[in-house]
Amino acid sequence: MKNYSYIGISLIILVFGIIFVPKIVDRLSDGEVVIKDRLNVRGENKPSVEDLMYMEVNGEPKKVPPFKFINQQGDTITNADYKGKVYVVEFFFSTCPSICPIMNDNLVEVQNEFRDRDDFGIASFSIDPRHDTPEVLKEYAQTNDIEHPNWHLLTGEAKDIYQLANTGFNIYANENENAPGGFEHSGFFALVDKEGYFRSRQGPFGNPIIFYRGSVERGKVVMDGEEEPQIDILIEDIKKLL
Repeated sequence: MKNYSYIGISLIILVFGIIFVPKIVDRLSDGEVVIKDRLNVRGENKPSVEDLMYMEVNGEPKKVPPFKFINQQGDTITNADYKGKVYVVEFFFSTCPSICPIMNDNLVEVQNEFRDRDDFGIASFSIDPRHDTPEVLKEYAQTNDIEHPNWHLLTGEAKDIYQLANTGFNIYANENENAPGGFEHSGFFALVDKEGYFRSRQGPFGNPIIFYRGSVERGKVVMDGEEEPQIDILIEDIKKLL
């Protein structure tokens, strides 16, 4: 009887191997098991916050629109100059008395994390191009420790910059005589990958955070009701894309 039992067990193992093992191998080869099955094993129902998402418009990944401006060295810079680079985008102005100094202090810290990376960059678009000439921006860069060769402070026609900010990046910027310094804008940073696509990490409910909060000091001790700094998570996400 024992011999029959062993034969029966052996047949079951053989059938399992013939039918199921090739399917498992195929799924592993295609990467099908890696995310879906692993999440199910842990009993999780949402994607990991470590995943970086594409921003989508009408179901298509959103890409940075073409742009062409002048940097602090007087050189013409386009979106093509950032091809093959992970970069951060901000809209600011050099005489800003409110959030811009915090934003650029934060970006200097980001710059220092990637000082030796040629595949990293920053694009800072001035929303006060009448004042922020290349000469003014060059002095601003020197005063504010802006040293990375791929950190371009960009100026040009005001209408083109506002179009890029409000439509291209969906980061609000506008003139307002009642706002500090005469301009109002958000303190957000956008993150762009090497192919020019907007990228973002997921929030706690699986939705993209879209932008990174740049107007809160890195390492700030946050009180109840205050916004938390997001520079550390921005640095983490840049490293993932690099």
